[in-house]
Amino acid sequence: MPLIAYGFQPMEFIVTPETTYVLVDWVEHTRRIYTDGRDWPKEIVPTLVGYSIGKWVDTDGDGRYDTLEVETRGFKGPRHYDASGLPLHHDNESVFKERIYRDKTNPSVMHDQITVYDHALTRPWTVTRNLDRNPDPKPQWDEFICAEGNSHVKIAKDNYFLSADGLLMPAHKGQQPPDMRYFKQTTRN
Repeated sequence: MPLIAYGFQPMEFIVTPETTYVLVDWVEHTRRIYTDGRDWPKEIVPTLVGYSIGKWVDTDGDGRYDTLEVETRGFKGPRHYDASGLPLHHDNESVFKERIYRDKTNPSVMHDQITVYDHALTRPWTVTRNLDRNPDPKPQWDEFICAEGNSHVKIAKDNYFLSADGLLMPAHKGQQPPDMRYFKQTTRN
């Protein structure tokens, strides 16, 4: 979040009485927005898409729900706003509030207004993403696997990088090397 909500890969919305599922063919494939009236759990297991609670509202009073209001918390990092790489705060305490609704003049367009509250910002940041509906009843879902060519390596609770020459390197200044107790150390001549 918020990159996963930008619609750069196909998205599918599945609405049930208690949960709205957003399927995205990228990284974490399923986003669950709980609409069953639950409160926030005392502890949230952090994920890349966070934990989302939403409610359907009738904004024009015609008796039909037309907007999904969502709040998302509980993120696992490190994360960034979008493809520019601008980082979110390392504390992962971001809160995202969304209003997802269909365009009243063009029902093939859905809007996702996202407001980000994050300690890296001096004030909330809002962006509206417009999503175009694909009318094809059998759209093509390309497979996306990010494991190939991924230079991130997680060892225990630490993140490291693989350098271009295939060697393990620190992810941040002053980072200690991983525990090497199970490897026999050899000296080079």
